[in-house]
Amino acid sequence: MIMQGLRKYGWTLIGLVAMLVSIYLLYNKLQNISLEDVILRLRALSFRHWALAIISALFSYAALAGYDRIALRHLGKHISWLFITLCSFTTYALSHNIGASVFSGALVRYRAYSSKGLSGAEIAILVAFCSFTFILGTLLLFGIVLILRPDVINLIYEESSERVIFAIGCGLLTIVGLYILGSLLRLRPLKIGAKVQLVYPKPRIVFQQLLIGPLELLGATGIIYAALPESGNPGFIVVLAVFLASFTATLLVNAPAGGLGVLEIIFIKGMPTMDETDVIAALIVFRLLYLIIPLIISVFIVAVFEAQQFIYRRLKYRPIANAPAEAAPPTAGAERGEAQSEAIKQESEALPLVKKKQQTEENGPAAKSTDETAAKTQAEQKQQEIQ
Repeated sequence: MIMQGLRKYGWTLIGLVAMLVSIYLLYNKLQNISLEDVILRLRALSFRHWALAIISALFSYAALAGYDRIALRHLGKHISWLFITLCSFTTYALSHNIGASVFSGALVRYRAYSSKGLSGAEIAILVAFCSFTFILGTLLLFGIVLILRPDVINLIYEESSERVIFAIGCGLLTIVGLYILGSLLRLRPLKIGAKVQLVYPKPRIVFQQLLIGPLELLGATGIIYAALPESGNPGFIVVLAVFLASFTATLLVNAPAGGLGVLEIIFIKGMPTMDETDVIAALIVFRLLYLIIPLIISVFIVAVFEAQQFIYRRLKYRPIANAPAEAAPPTAGAERGEAQSEAIKQESEALPLVKKKQQTEENGPAAKSTDETAAKTQAEQKQQEIQ
């Protein structure tokens, strides 16, 4: 029983523990930060800062819709772009806030795409394909960042070697290159166990993955970068590296509430040149535009979708009012009534014939006597003529 419980709720428990530990560490970090200072920093954001942050958020969620679009093309399914966009937006808005994005996202996608005729196996492939697109984009960006700026890891882990970091970056790009090569050469599917196999997508699909995955991460990073002041700003590549590390850690530990605490503690640690108040204010903007507002909109979308499905089911199974009623099968009583009616009809038709026959029988002796009298009269007339 204990092992079954750990298998079922193990990752959720790990996520909660990671979040609580991060919140505790964050609390210690924030003791020297005034809430009034954070509010003043948010008020100091100009229209330009907010506009760039909002555009980055829209760009990121548009790229997330591309995840589902590419997966559906891989499956050979054609669904309207609007439906895909709404489904993807709702999926990621809920999973980013709830945590356990693979499982929570799978439930939303199953509810939506099953209404479009996709089977459970096809939806499972779609979910796995979207997750792999995210992993592929993360590996590609991480590899590029570690090659361009191997010193960036020193901001988080001071004892790291730049040569080792550079080699890790090359290794990440090598993994991406092997995936591209497998698609170009059309290698055989990779079998995992007896029933699961991974099929290399077509090269056109692979290049779309390599484009959409990084774009989504760049858009999300752009929200934070747009809200940071110029003073002490380490640059976009550093912000991207810290975001990749923090966001990946959030997803790996399945931390709920958008990795509350995990994101903040890694960002404060990874950006020592900036005022902690500015970092917290930028992350509040990120949570507002990337997590909270999308969550509110997604709840509205789910409510509208479920209302439409309810109305559709009512109309589909409601009987038509003006439809002609089907003839009921005859009962035993009805069959006896029909037999009696038929017998009465036949009897009424046969009654005149019976009466006519009876009249003929009654008039038979009288007719016979008349014939005999006429015969005698004719015989007497013949005898008189002879005489």
